[in-house]
Amino acid sequence: MENFEDIALSTAVFLPLVGALLLMVVPRENEGAQKLIALLTTLATMGVGIYLLAEFDYAASGDTMQFVVNRPWIDVISSRYIVGIDGISLPLLVLSMFICVLVVLYSWNHFPSPHNPKAFLALILLLETGMNGTFVAQDLILFFVFFEVVLLPMYFMIGVWGGENRQYASIKFFLYTLFGSALMILSFLALFFKGGAESFAIADLAQSSSAIAHGTQLLIFGGLFMGFAIKVPMFPFHTWLPDAHTQAPTQGSVILAAILLKLGTYGFIRIAIPILPEAAVSWAPWIGGLAVVGIIYGALGCLAQTDLKRLIAFSSVAHMGFVMLGIATLTDFGINAAVFGMVAHGLITGMLFFLAGSIKDRFHTLELSRLGGLLIKAPKMGWILGFCVMASLGLPGLAGFWGEFPAILSAYNPAAGVSEELFRFYMVVAAVGTVLAAGYLLWMFQRTAFGEPTEEFSHEPIPDMQWPEYAAWVPLLILILVLGVYPNLLFGITQEAVQHVVSAVGG
Repeated sequence: MENFEDIALSTAVFLPLVGALLLMVVPRENEGAQKLIALLTTLATMGVGIYLLAEFDYAASGDTMQFVVNRPWIDVISSRYIVGIDGISLPLLVLSMFICVLVVLYSWNHFPSPHNPKAFLALILLLETGMNGTFVAQDLILFFVFFEVVLLPMYFMIGVWGGENRQYASIKFFLYTLFGSALMILSFLALFFKGGAESFAIADLAQSSSAIAHGTQLLIFGGLFMGFAIKVPMFPFHTWLPDAHTQAPTQGSVILAAILLKLGTYGFIRIAIPILPEAAVSWAPWIGGLAVVGIIYGALGCLAQTDLKRLIAFSSVAHMGFVMLGIATLTDFGINAAVFGMVAHGLITGMLFFLAGSIKDRFHTLELSRLGGLLIKAPKMGWILGFCVMASLGLPGLAGFWGEFPAILSAYNPAAGVSEELFRFYMVVAAVGTVLAAGYLLWMFQRTAFGEPTEEFSHEPIPDMQWPEYAAWVPLLILILVLGVYPNLLFGITQEAVQHVVSAVGG
């Protein structure tokens, strides 16, 4: 019998898939059993995450991958089943498990129409398998498979359970992501053939890439950039995101914001920068430039919105701009800030989409002009919305601050070979973005929560929070506060691994 340590990561990846298969054999009318299987599966997967957190060697979090499994897989294309985690992938893997538990809890009495809990919960578990697998894969073909696994469940989640324009939104999401993936797999193949590596293992490709001519490296990095930038999404590849978020059911929006967008930023840190460090330095000014355009564009887009969910979606474009600015500096300070920003955005924006879903359940609209008086009609939800707004705009003492402030600061001193003057200009632009963020978030909060309820809802009883909402939201709110007060909980895990990544660049 193998030690659990040897199968821990594989269990974390495939346990949700087992749960999804179990759901398939439960009769459709037995809704209680379906909910229980989904909840127990996500809790058991989270249990594996807690085991990984407990057994992880934090002193060696950057030197080598831990819990590594390296087995033959598809010998004919030199691809192996290699999984492992370090200080960068561990927080994102645990975040994925954590969010999936909360989404299942929230779903207890919030199933979207058409009412089919069996299929809906199975899709959530399939998504978890794809997301967890992406964060642990150390072979590019394996990474690509998991990266693509999330595509179909999210397509069906938006296309079947979404809003009025769900088919348009789901097809747009599918085509954009598929286009990026096609360029990404071409880049993976180019890395393998041009570098003369023996396998698709990330470690092997990082060693062999120096044999590739600089011009070719720039082209390959461009393909990787497209694949990951569409997933982030960076400006100008972001247009699928507001449509997908606006039409997706609440659970789909939460998973999309909290985890799926991180697959793109994670790809930059795990694959693009360590394997092609020279090309990363050449591309850095362009990535930083698009990041700050995204920050300003996302903020201005928010100010133009009339729909609450669409406003939160545009805020994601701006927040992921801060993450990409940190990554573009190619410094350990910037990439640490980026990883923290990824986790903070997952918690805060996931929470905002939960709130938007519950507001829609009660008011049957997300039009800002029809909302108002939430603090009077449902005061607990109103105060929680206020807390999340403060976290999202980067108030010190809450998690959002440690994602944005260090990312802006890191632009003052980018890596060697990257233009300091240019990045200091980016720093000023990003700082203006934080002012705009405060503007659109406070405006949204004022329109939604303050004042008297509109005539339409003034005499209608609006229920406040119920137990599934308490169960799903309280852990998120606690984490937002704890990480805000004690950011070293996360920086302590990521620091060594980030230094290992930027050592390839000489940052």
